[in-house]
Amino acid sequence: MIRKIFCSIFTAVTLILLTTVFVIAGCVYGYFSDIQEQEMSDELELAALAVQEIGAPYLEQLTGDRYRLTWVSPDGSVRYDTQADAQTMENHLEREEIKEALQMERGTSFRYSATLTEKTRYEAIKLSDGSVLRISVSRITMIRLLIGMIQPIAVILILALILSAFLAHHMAGKVVEPLNHLNLEAPLENDTYEELSPLLHRIHAQHRQIAEQVKNLRQKTDEFTQITEHMQEGLVLLNKTGTILSINPAACRLFGTDFQCVGADFLCIERKPDLKKALEDAMETGHSEVHAARGGRDYQFDLSRIESDGAVLGIVLLAFDITEQVDAERKRREFTANVSHELKTPLQSIMGSAELIENALVKPEDLPRFVGHIRKEASRLLSLIEDIIRLSELDEGGEQQKEPIALHEMIDEIFSILHDAAQAKQVTLSVTGDATLWAHRRSLHEILYNLCDNAIKYNKEGGRVEVDVQQSAQQVQICVTDTGIGIPLEHQHRVFERFYRVDKSHSKQSGGTGLGLSIVKHAVIAQGGTISMESVPNEGTRMTITFPCDP
Repeated sequence: MIRKIFCSIFTAVTLILLTTVFVIAGCVYGYFSDIQEQEMSDELELAALAVQEIGAPYLEQLTGDRYRLTWVSPDGSVRYDTQADAQTMENHLEREEIKEALQMERGTSFRYSATLTEKTRYEAIKLSDGSVLRISVSRITMIRLLIGMIQPIAVILILALILSAFLAHHMAGKVVEPLNHLNLEAPLENDTYEELSPLLHRIHAQHRQIAEQVKNLRQKTDEFTQITEHMQEGLVLLNKTGTILSINPAACRLFGTDFQCVGADFLCIERKPDLKKALEDAMETGHSEVHAARGGRDYQFDLSRIESDGAVLGIVLLAFDITEQVDAERKRREFTANVSHELKTPLQSIMGSAELIENALVKPEDLPRFVGHIRKEASRLLSLIEDIIRLSELDEGGEQQKEPIALHEMIDEIFSILHDAAQAKQVTLSVTGDATLWAHRRSLHEILYNLCDNAIKYNKEGGRVEVDVQQSAQQVQICVTDTGIGIPLEHQHRVFERFYRVDKSHSKQSGGTGLGLSIVKHAVIAQGGTISMESVPNEGTRMTITFPCDP
């Protein structure tokens, strides 16, 4: 601001000064030129009168060198010159002023010397004898006059520079001071130049617009933060160079980092080559997808390129936990394979026996054994199909009619059904405690029957099966404990899966379908309960079921 004011003042002063110098020099030069011409004419007339009376002796008596007098004969030869030898001077008949004087009594001419920057004025007058007397005088030109004034002009310019700097500083301070104290937070409250009023009104309007935009932006940011913080999926926003712009808590847990990683390169927290390759593919093609395991769980990473007006802004990365889907898919494949196998085995046995009977390859005395085998395999097949249907019903859910059930009475009923199986292995059955539970009778009977049946099947000769019932104000707990073969630790987390068997050979001998514990688990969950297991190999297993008391 000060610089602009200084340049303006200095330029104005310089232009005024130069204009003034040229005007004054022109006026002075014109004024003195007129005086010089008048004096020159007067001197010429006086000299002409003297030359006509006295002749050459008059000119010889002149000693001044301000004016130069030259006496020229009518034929152009020089009779006398006050500053040169007349004998050596050339003929002046063709000189403009001489020629004009001979013709018109008086003549005038000017000659300019670029070397000396001088202009010489010649004036001639015709005498009575026909000769011509000429007077000449040299005077400086306007350019030489200005050159002579360079020093005073330079001094004045220096003074003007100093004065301009002082005035600029002083004036700029006065002009800028109100601007420096403008309150831009409240533009309309300023008492300053009237010319600034439109600007302050525009600033005020922009303040309102910016405040509204900031409010909306803050609201959207808060909404985005609230949404991303509560997302179960991991979310990472990257710019086009791979720098982290935003990361939510789920992604922090997934990649083992914290919010301090914002601003860092994504590859600093994730160096796996598969994800690096997915980033490169997303930048090139717009989208990529990769599956990877992290922390014992399966994740699907979806990467999408973000564009605006044709320019790439960055990448958004979403991480989905697909462990349950992967497990469900694995279980589905295993279930399909197991169902196929479990159905195929008895059917093949039935078809083999039926073909032997059909082709009369069975002796009459062996026919009852083959028919019994067919019946046994058909019964096993029917049990398998019934269990599969029951599991399907439990998977579909649906409302179940509940009623109060005396647990001790139901357990005694189950013991009576399993008495022969327990007697065959000399297993002792016992029940302690009692409670009344609101539950679906069929589902609860299936739960207790399967647990007690398994406890007998996988027990040792002379073992025990104990059922303990406990009731509190909030829950009913049923514990089924056996002294059987137990379950190895590496199998315990899978015993509730469909068709999973710890010892397939022993399970086949016991006639199980591999769906009993899976039915138990789904039935317990359908009743709103929980089931847990404790088992030690060769010592026994304890199954604990807990149901809420609230019907």
